[in-house]
Amino acid sequence: MKIFQCKMQYWLFPTVLTIAYVCTIVQAQVASPTRLRYNVLSHDSIQISWKAPRGKFGGYKLLVSPASGGKTNQLNLQNTATKAIIQGLMPDQNYTVQIIAYNKDKESKPAQGQFRIKDLEKRKEPKPRVKAVDKGNGNKPSVPEEVKFFCQTPAIADIVILVDGSWSIGRFNFRLVRLFLENLVTAFDVGSEKTRIGLAQYSGDPRIEWHLNAFSTKDEVIEAVRNLPYKGGNTLTGLALNYIFENSFKPEAGARTGVSKIGILITDGKSQDDIIPPSRNLRESGVELFAIGVKNADENELQEIASEPDTTHVYNVAEFELMHTVVESLTRTVCSRVEEQDREIKASALATTGPPTELITSEVTARSFMVNWTHAPGKVEKYRVVYYPTRGGKPDEVVVDGSISSTVLKNLMSLTEYQVAVFAIYPHTASEGLRGAETTLALPMASNLELYDVTENSLRAKWNAVAGASGYLILYAPLTEGLAGDEKEMKIGETHTDIQLSGLLPNTEYTVTVYAMFGEEASDPVTGQETTLPLSPPRNLRISNVGSNSARLAWDLTSTVVTGYRIVYNNADGTEINEVEVDPVTTFPLKGLTPLTEYNVAIFSIYDAGQSEPLTGIFTTEEVPAQQYLEIDEVMTDSFRVTWHPLSADEGQHKLMWIPVYGGKTEEVILKEDQDSYVIRGLEPGTEYEVSLLTVLDDGSESEVVTAVGTTLDSAWMEPATTIVPTRTVTSVFRTGIRNLVVDDETSSSLRVKWDISDSSVQQFRVIYLTAQGDPVEEVVMVPGNQNNLLLKPLLSDTEYKVTVTPIYDDGEGVSVSAPGKTLPLSGPQNLRVSEEWYNRLRITWDPPSSPVKGYRIVYKPVSVAGPTLETFVGANINTILITNLLSGMDYNVKIFASQASGFSDALTGVVKTLFLGVTNLRADQIQMTSLCAQWQVHRHATAYRIVIESIQDTQKQESTVGGGTTRHCFYGLQPDSQYKISVYTKLQEIEGPSVSIMEKTQSLPTQPPTFPATIPPAKEVCKTAKADLVFMVDGSWSIGDENFNKITDFLYNTVGALNKIGADGTQVAMVQFTDDPRTEFKLDTYKTKETLLDAIKHISYKGGNTKTGKAIKHVRDTLFNAESGTRRGIPKVIVVITDGRSQDDVDKISREMQSDGYSIFAIGVADADYSELVNIGSKPSARHVFFVDDFDAFRKIEDELITFVCETASATCPLVHKDGIDLAGFKMMERFGLVEKDFSSVEGVSMEPGTFNVYPCYRLHKDALVSQPTKYLHPEGLPSDYTISFLFRILPDTPEEPFALWEILNKNSDPLVGVILDNGGKTLTYFNYDYSGDFQTVTFEGPEIRKIFYGSFHKLHIVVNKTLAKVVIDCKQVGERAINASANITVDGVEVLGRMVRSRGPNGNSVPFQLQMFDIVCSTSWANKDKCCELPGLRNEETCPELPHSCSCSETNKGALGPAGPPGGPGLRGPKGQQGEQGPKGPDGPRGETGPPGPQGPPGPQGPSGLSIQGMPGMPGEKGEKGETGLPGPQGIPGGIGSPGRDGSPGQRGFPGKDGSSGPPGPPGPIGIPGAPGVPGVTGSVGPQGALGPPGVPGAKGERGERGDLQSQAMVRAVARQVCEQLIQSHMARYTAILNQIPSHSSSVRTVQGPPGEPGRPGSPGTPGEQGPPGTPGFPGNAGVPGSPGERGLTGVKGEKGNPGIGSQGPRGPPGPAGPAGESRPGSPGPPGSPGPRGAPGHLGVPGPQGPSGQPGYCDPSSCSAYGVGDLIPYNDYQH
Repeated sequence: MKIFQCKMQYWLFPTVLTIAYVCTIVQAQVASPTRLRYNVLSHDSIQISWKAPRGKFGGYKLLVSPASGGKTNQLNLQNTATKAIIQGLMPDQNYTVQIIAYNKDKESKPAQGQFRIKDLEKRKEPKPRVKAVDKGNGNKPSVPEEVKFFCQTPAIADIVILVDGSWSIGRFNFRLVRLFLENLVTAFDVGSEKTRIGLAQYSGDPRIEWHLNAFSTKDEVIEAVRNLPYKGGNTLTGLALNYIFENSFKPEAGARTGVSKIGILITDGKSQDDIIPPSRNLRESGVELFAIGVKNADENELQEIASEPDTTHVYNVAEFELMHTVVESLTRTVCSRVEEQDREIKASALATTGPPTELITSEVTARSFMVNWTHAPGKVEKYRVVYYPTRGGKPDEVVVDGSISSTVLKNLMSLTEYQVAVFAIYPHTASEGLRGAETTLALPMASNLELYDVTENSLRAKWNAVAGASGYLILYAPLTEGLAGDEKEMKIGETHTDIQLSGLLPNTEYTVTVYAMFGEEASDPVTGQETTLPLSPPRNLRISNVGSNSARLAWDLTSTVVTGYRIVYNNADGTEINEVEVDPVTTFPLKGLTPLTEYNVAIFSIYDAGQSEPLTGIFTTEEVPAQQYLEIDEVMTDSFRVTWHPLSADEGQHKLMWIPVYGGKTEEVILKEDQDSYVIRGLEPGTEYEVSLLTVLDDGSESEVVTAVGTTLDSAWMEPATTIVPTRTVTSVFRTGIRNLVVDDETSSSLRVKWDISDSSVQQFRVIYLTAQGDPVEEVVMVPGNQNNLLLKPLLSDTEYKVTVTPIYDDGEGVSVSAPGKTLPLSGPQNLRVSEEWYNRLRITWDPPSSPVKGYRIVYKPVSVAGPTLETFVGANINTILITNLLSGMDYNVKIFASQASGFSDALTGVVKTLFLGVTNLRADQIQMTSLCAQWQVHRHATAYRIVIESIQDTQKQESTVGGGTTRHCFYGLQPDSQYKISVYTKLQEIEGPSVSIMEKTQSLPTQPPTFPATIPPAKEVCKTAKADLVFMVDGSWSIGDENFNKITDFLYNTVGALNKIGADGTQVAMVQFTDDPRTEFKLDTYKTKETLLDAIKHISYKGGNTKTGKAIKHVRDTLFNAESGTRRGIPKVIVVITDGRSQDDVDKISREMQSDGYSIFAIGVADADYSELVNIGSKPSARHVFFVDDFDAFRKIEDELITFVCETASATCPLVHKDGIDLAGFKMMERFGLVEKDFSSVEGVSMEPGTFNVYPCYRLHKDALVSQPTKYLHPEGLPSDYTISFLFRILPDTPEEPFALWEILNKNSDPLVGVILDNGGKTLTYFNYDYSGDFQTVTFEGPEIRKIFYGSFHKLHIVVNKTLAKVVIDCKQVGERAINASANITVDGVEVLGRMVRSRGPNGNSVPFQLQMFDIVCSTSWANKDKCCELPGLRNEETCPELPHSCSCSETNKGALGPAGPPGGPGLRGPKGQQGEQGPKGPDGPRGETGPPGPQGPPGPQGPSGLSIQGMPGMPGEKGEKGETGLPGPQGIPGGIGSPGRDGSPGQRGFPGKDGSSGPPGPPGPIGIPGAPGVPGVTGSVGPQGALGPPGVPGAKGERGERGDLQSQAMVRAVARQVCEQLIQSHMARYTAILNQIPSHSSSVRTVQGPPGEPGRPGSPGTPGEQGPPGTPGFPGNAGVPGSPGERGLTGVKGEKGNPGIGSQGPRGPPGPAGPAGESRPGSPGPPGSPGPRGAPGHLGVPGPQGPSGQPGYCDPSSCSAYGVGDLIPYNDYQH
């Protein structure tokens, strides 16, 4: 049983018993219910009531059973119920009733009783409604018979009945409503001179079924009631009440003066809109309202609607079958009220009435004025004073007693004209209004603004106080480009007129604006500018005490608020960077410097607001002084002393090294800094030693070496010499001196020569080496006689050398000995390996060679396709590289060369391959004459596929992108018997693989039997001049079916057949069939004749699928309305949507966008279509653009009307455009000139700037921009005879003081035809054109109102042109009109130009600079009266104007007054994107925070080796990976031409790195930025895994009760049950789908805006509701953040030890080698980054995002279907009839 939480519910038993209960408020404690009472309602129903028990309890059990026995029926009721109605009883049978209160498992004692209706009726008052006729036995009454009532009063009335025709009533119950209406009409004497009865039916939109004067007899009215059609729709009762107020009780509808007016409402549900204002308007206008509710009607709402008292004006019945029970009571009450009203009206007619006179206004201020009047005649109860702004706004009123004749109107807007009307209110009527107007004064403004006490980060402002102000609003913002959006505001009380503005940026110009506030309204502003002081850097840098590793800095102090200094010093090549922060001192020593190095030094002053510009200087450290001498003395056999001149103590320690000259171990010792001698012990006797001394500096580097040689004494040096006398003759012999000559220790650049010394008398050895090929230049090295080896280097690699060693004696040379040797070839890298293969990248790794290298050169090139050879370089310590931007599935040849001292090694080569990103098993199927499908096996990593089909014959292409899970795609509109190439490109995010292609041929046309040409339907007269781009969107979902789809194509055939000319000179037609995915059947330019077009329509095949209308509309916009599909400029764009159901995606957003862009959309709904959705899709007004038919056979009913409306739209001189929320005829000139956000960047000489309120965009037309467009694109049919030109513009300070045409149309000879001229010098405005007789006519306007448009502010200008007058309206106020003749039309072979100077001649003239925010031409002369100038700050009314674009909703306490526009300025174009700081933790919402310093940036990695800078071809972006370690050099480009080997460029000077900022709290978000151009639609992502079941959603609003079905056969019931089950399953699946896809599925109701009330005859009524307005224009971009400071430099690597000093002189030059490879141009090292800029200011507070979609409905388990009313029927089969 279905339980509702409302005022009254009912339960229907399957037999005849119905029980309902009425909820009331229950108070008390736990106990049994009491006071059980009965009340007979009719011959078969009774109401039972009881008193609720005390205490807490959960509900009631109601038990009803026949006293004679039978099944007891139980019903559980809520604890708020105190009444229940039992129906379907037998009058003469006894029943037992028990009512039990329960709480969980406990029950109270029952309150019980018995009743019989027959007995209860006897106790009632003797007012019998049933007459018993004795048929013989005297105790059985016959079937009761109602007594008919007939109103016999002579008084007459105008009765309007308003009938609810919503879906919840149902067709079956609507028959009962007709029967009720027939009984109601029967009770009155109806006639044209008697009581008149009119009727309106409503649901979503009301309609008049017949007016009061439609019929003259009762029989005609009853016949109309019997034929009343059922409407269907939603329940908008408030809209319907307002509708009859405006349309039914009017003289033209048959309403009569002096006659009673009665309104009777019949409804079965709660209204979906507000009913209070319209019902009050009806009652106050003299209409007495009765409300009849049935079933689910809301009794509180009925009481709000009906007149008082409720007991006689509100009726509520449980079922439609019971409506007849209230007919008599209702007709009696209406009849008596007609008599009473008639007497009141006649009495009031005798009284003297009339309006008040002599309206006088006085005591005018900015916020109020007094109204006086002379009393009206007669007995006036009260006066009603209504007032509202002339330019439009919500009326306000003041009601005063009838004895008072004046009142003060308060809380008015300043400088605003108000219309005032005073009405005299009599007891039964109201007079006409006494009218007048008055304009309030301007608010006083602040004056004498002075900005003083300016510092680096603050300034003070003071001004003269303003009397009566409630406070002041101060706005201040920097004028620096990039910071202009950082506006701040301050609100202060009225007592403060001197304040300090702090937290400013140094050296920045600020504008300060002060408004005097009067409540929520602001005065005109006073503005000033001032520039803050810059942060002062230190002065007079002095560098002294410069040594080899130290220096001292000194400077002068410039500010007392300096908190410290930051000193940065680095060497010229940037390899050594140092930074230190010091306290506010003025001198600092630098230590640990490198000798002979040039240093750049910069000193920054540090303030609380940031750091100053640097004070810089340059110095060079000195050379480390070498020791002046190194002396050896005190020589012993095993020791000697080494003495030297000591260096300064701050240079570092000394290192002393010694080694035997003839080979041995090197030893060393570190000495104290001040030591000047050392005794070396443990030496070998008679041995020569080489001693070296050097200085070890603080940074580990070493100074130059000083060397000396000393020899220890021989152990026998003290023995006397012995002379040996020869005993025989000495014979001369060859002295060899050398044996065992060996050349070994080969490397690629050196050889070692060794030999044994066989003669100790050799003084020296001469070593000669040269290449074996006979190099004419030989190298010679001399070595001591005691040395027996020598290292030869540098040598050529892989070269054979001849080495000759000759001993040298005192008296000549010995025998030379020679030996060959060969250097090794250059060794290259080895063992190439491939890893991390992906579709566009791979990693290669190799083993380094054994010999030292300087780096590697990697060269790679695709194998099978033409392309450049690419290469890159890496350092010596790297043996792996990730190569990116490769082609998918491609083989690459890779070569790796090792760069060594003597050149490049041999290449390590290999072939590597990327993974293949492409589909497999591509094939064609379903090949037809004009279509075919491609099918493939899905790729596991694909995110999308791009499918291209290309005709081999004419190279025409079609292209589509589908999701990664798609396995097939079909193409339509192909040519028969044609060869096509089908290519499928697989995409992985931004990567696209190579194409996989097949060739396929469409089927040939079958041989057709001879046919006679079909009869082409003739064009209709209304379509003879139609010229449009027309697209039909046809729903092809499963719910249509084949048969109905054929009916749709017949409908399209007839509609298109009514058109005249098809093709580029007439109407172009395209068609899209939509389901899950839209399918283009043919494009706009496909067919050029009506015959071929109609034939194509008849051959469209039915698609089938779901209903995705929003996706299809977007497809039409993006795919069909473009130049490639044949769309023409300046031609109306018309869409006709045909659907039979609710869309499964969002249609509102795309429909609003399309309507705003000027598309005319017609929506046709069939059967189950959602009417509110159709209203949202269709253009406005809905009555012209939205059609609804019951079934597909009913198309013929709307065919003529649709054709007429479409052809009128296509034939109009003025197309339909969407402006300010409504559709009207006209031209959006800004769009047509390209002055919109998405197009302005392509218009030369135009920039976008902030306009009024800093939220509307405007466009600056720079000097000589001469923005123009061909007339044929703007006004292809010319201009209408009557129109309004609307501009919102601003004259600039640099606009010349001479006349120019704000806009004009020129012919092909550049002669002006029509336009608007502004004379900036003479301050006049001129409109000109040619009249109908061909004469040139001009009208000029001047005066103070005209002059103000030249003063430099934004102004709105309307020029209204009709056949007799030209009017000028400035800022929504008419300032002049002039008589003119009717205009002639223009030619369309010229151009239209903006800002052209009058003196210009020919096509290439000059134009002036000015700002243009809005430019429209509306084909109506009433537009200027409707415009409210909401874009101008001084005229904007927040209550009646739409919200500003991206405005935020503030609380009432924080809401600031909206002031007028500030001085010129504002943010410039979008700045560069700043570096991103660390994200702070999210804090609670609060006011705008202080500026946070930028977050620290991580340290950079060590600097890599210099590589060749060869620019590479741009590659596709790769996937974003995790942050890696030190990056490799960037990808290299195509090498340049062959050149000579280049030299290293000199390094650029490195700048000073910025200082790290500490991490601050997150700043507020910036303002909304300019939206970029629409991006390319993303591809459909692959379907993710099904998520877990979400929590239950918020319960949706209660839906209306469904229509009750007629009784059908059992088979039909089963069929319906199957459909219900299927829909249940589908709805659950749709919920999951919606949750996964986040598609909003709620319906949005069309909201209406209440217009201002009219004059009160009785109290006034609101105007007709308007259509919903569109969203506002997007706002301006936020300023980009300032880049953060660079992070600290990484630590410098450890420097290697210095090698031992080499022995010997440079070897001989090698032979000339072969020509080397082409040299590479190596650019110099990059220059260092410049010093950091100042820290950026925080962004302005961002605008809140739009409200998210409603949550998905909660999930209902099918097992709990009782909640849907399936299980709430309780059988009660034992009652007897």
